[in-house]
Amino acid sequence: MRMPHTFPAKERIKSRKLSDSLFRGGQSKSIAVFPIRMVYMQIAKQEGTPPLQILISVSKRHLRSAVKRNRVKRQIREAYRLNKDILYSRVEGRAYAVAFLWQADEVYGSDKVGESVKLLLARMAEKVRIDEGGKQ
Repeated sequence: MRMPHTFPAKERIKSRKLSDSLFRGGQSKSIAVFPIRMVYMQIAKQEGTPPLQILISVSKRHLRSAVKRNRVKRQIREAYRLNKDILYSRVEGRAYAVAFLWQADEVYGSDKVGESVKLLLARMAEKVRIDEGGKQ
């Protein structure tokens, strides 16, 4: 399924409860490709919600300047928007909450951030496919 390159507000995690369960729950999994770490977990599929909901976090501990933090968040958002179809084709019938966490103390170019996000999405797609195969 080919997804349009959009990033609507419905795809963002706004629920405090969902974000807390993503980081506290024992069922979440993590993948890292420097400079980004991705934490994800399967959630209950609800009518009218997209199969993927994401959260982007850049800690003040890593980047003190708000300008730099916002730039990194824009880079991650854009990379996700352009590459989300890698994952959308694998999650049909299920829903996932995904968090992208910045791990570096410096800002990288959009090409490096894009490659990291693309690799993370491909690895998650592979793990989702493997998990799906094991449950059947």
